[in-house]
Amino acid sequence: MAQPKPRRRMAPLENGDKEEREEDLAVALTIANGEDLGPLVRKVFEVGKPESLLHQLRYFVKKKEVEIEDVCKLHYQDFIHAVDELRGLLVDADTLKNSLAGVNSDMQEVGNPLLGKLEEYIEAEGVKKNISEAMQGVKLCAEVMELCAKANKHILNDNYYMVLKSLDVIERDYLVKIPSSTLRQMVERQIPAMRSHVEKRVTLEFNDWLVQIRSTSREIGQLAIGQASSSRQREEELRRRQREAEEKSRVSLRDCVYVLETEDMEDTESFLKFDLTPVYRAYHINTCLGLEEQFKEYYYENRKLQLNSDFQISSMQAFLEFHQIFFAQIAGFFIVEERVLRTGGGLISRQKVEDIWDMAVNKMCSVLEDQFSRMQTANHLLLIKDYVSLLGVTLKRYGYRVDPLLDVLNRNRDKYHELLLSDCKKQFSDVIVNDKYEQMVMKKEYEYNMNVLAFHIQTSDIMPAFPYIAPFSSAVPECCRIVRSFIEDSVSYMSYGGHMDFYDVVKKYLDKLLTEVLNECLVKFIRNSTFGVSQAMQLAANLSILERACDFFIKHAAQLCGIPLRLAERPRAQSVLNNPQDAAYETMLRLVNSKIEEFMTLTDNINWAAEDFPQNGNEYVNEVIIYLETLVSTAQQILPLHALDKMINGVLKHISDCIVATFLGDNVKRYNMSAVMGIDTDLKLLESFADNQFNESGLHELEGAVHPKHFLEEARQLVNLLLSNHPETFLNPVIREKHYSALDYRKVAIISEKFKDSSDRLFGSFGGRTLKQNPKKKSLDTLIKRLKELN
Repeated sequence: MAQPKPRRRMAPLENGDKEEREEDLAVALTIANGEDLGPLVRKVFEVGKPESLLHQLRYFVKKKEVEIEDVCKLHYQDFIHAVDELRGLLVDADTLKNSLAGVNSDMQEVGNPLLGKLEEYIEAEGVKKNISEAMQGVKLCAEVMELCAKANKHILNDNYYMVLKSLDVIERDYLVKIPSSTLRQMVERQIPAMRSHVEKRVTLEFNDWLVQIRSTSREIGQLAIGQASSSRQREEELRRRQREAEEKSRVSLRDCVYVLETEDMEDTESFLKFDLTPVYRAYHINTCLGLEEQFKEYYYENRKLQLNSDFQISSMQAFLEFHQIFFAQIAGFFIVEERVLRTGGGLISRQKVEDIWDMAVNKMCSVLEDQFSRMQTANHLLLIKDYVSLLGVTLKRYGYRVDPLLDVLNRNRDKYHELLLSDCKKQFSDVIVNDKYEQMVMKKEYEYNMNVLAFHIQTSDIMPAFPYIAPFSSAVPECCRIVRSFIEDSVSYMSYGGHMDFYDVVKKYLDKLLTEVLNECLVKFIRNSTFGVSQAMQLAANLSILERACDFFIKHAAQLCGIPLRLAERPRAQSVLNNPQDAAYETMLRLVNSKIEEFMTLTDNINWAAEDFPQNGNEYVNEVIIYLETLVSTAQQILPLHALDKMINGVLKHISDCIVATFLGDNVKRYNMSAVMGIDTDLKLLESFADNQFNESGLHELEGAVHPKHFLEEARQLVNLLLSNHPETFLNPVIREKHYSALDYRKVAIISEKFKDSSDRLFGSFGGRTLKQNPKKKSLDTLIKRLKELN
């Protein structure tokens, strides 16, 4: 079968031309080289000769078949041998097959029972695996249910963080592993629901806290401000003791060490107990839920709304009645905010706290300015100022800037002091008008301490015997109390207002109180009231005591301002109550002189033409001296020496004027030498009185003291001139300046004309006797003539 095939294929090879052989060679090379026939095929189709390529391929196939036959012929014997070996191998294979079939039959016989066991084992393993997977699934479901149960329990116990932790564990470690699709779907639905429930619960708790903390803030603020007040009192007491110790030891200012008590913030917080747990919990839970920023904004906005609500002021109630509640509420609010800022883990930023504080300060300043503008009572303004200053001290401890509040207080200090001065003016007027101006009687030592020692107006450091009759009336200690209260109120307003050195300001207002308000009240009272001599004298004495008390007022102000007493400015003498003192002395002297004038009317009883003069003085002078001795005796008990000196000198000057006026008056038509000698005796009695008072009353101890006799000078010089044997010497300028400087020549002319001696022609004879002309009369006539020429 192999031989005929080559014979049929050899003919085409022999009959092919040279071109076909070249093409066959190209196709053969392409195929032998394993090259792609694609380009060759594409080329023949492009030239339109596919039949030629097909023919060449067929020819190539036939050629290869011939080559294969040649190879087979070459190895024919080897092939036959191989076939024989293969046949032997087939026999051996059949034998082996039969043997294997026997073995297989034996193995089948033996393995069938084992195979059954194996199937049973495999089935058991499948069951085991299923059971294991079921148990694992049940265990997983049980764990999920246990976590769900714990989450529910935590919700009941308000342990929301553990709820979220449980939900996170379920979602992270169990959810995708839950074998039960029903359970998995249920859990998938419940996890967001439970998170939403937790969010609502913590938000509800937080809202409850907002309500609760608003009502608690007032108490927090009151406690904090109360502690600040207690600290201030302890500080003031310590400063007072330090000042006393300094004044006693007389050490220098720089050697004084003030040890002030300071309080730690921890001590402050130990009694300010308020619960921020709901805030921390809500913030933490919202952070865990990924709602941190939303909760921060929610917290900030709600607290701002609360603060704005706290600033709502009722128009139905006076601000004074609820100002403590108003400011305590705000203090409590910012104490809470400071705690949240410090311990809230970033719930609120410092910038936001400062922003709401600035808003609050601006509103408080606006409220204060408005309320202060309406107030007409200094005490009301002081009460609010004190509480605001305590508010400032309290919140400054927590790091808040309180300068704008203190600036409002400083801007209103003038108004406060004007109101305070107005109140003091009313009090002064009531005290001064209602006083009886009688010496004050103190029966007990505590009364003396309260009315005398308390204002340093004692005349001696020795405790007097009781009952003690003071040289002043009850108006003096009452006025001193008003001034002391003014100083304390002024210092109270200026204290803790951001300025440490405010003594000069207090001193300025104190000077205004004394030099304007008190002066005005006293002067107005003196000028518009009707007094008796004793009352006027008591008023003058009161003013002297008040003038002395001014030194205490300055020291008291310095002490309260923390200024050492030795550095306090002392008032100049007669510089504070100068006007009312002058008015009081003028009134007292006017009343005394009025009384003197009553006695001087007794000069009408003088016999100006008597032969003899009264050896013991005229009637009027005895009455005047008796009155003056009684008056001075009383005055010595209450008036200071300079006031007594003014009174005695003024009275004697008035008596002198009255005597001269009597000579000038129409009631004295003429007078003789006896009358002049009588007036001379009167003057001697008055001069004797003046000598006694000058030496015995201590007037000689006064600096620049003038002898009281000097104030009788005009009457004395007039009498001396009338008693002179050569009255015309008055015309001598030197003698006149030396002996008659107080006399007015016009008055001398009038008075001299009235002098009629018994030798005058008007009295040419008396008792039948004729007198010789007196040379003195001639000299007097000369004086009168020359004085008329001067006119």
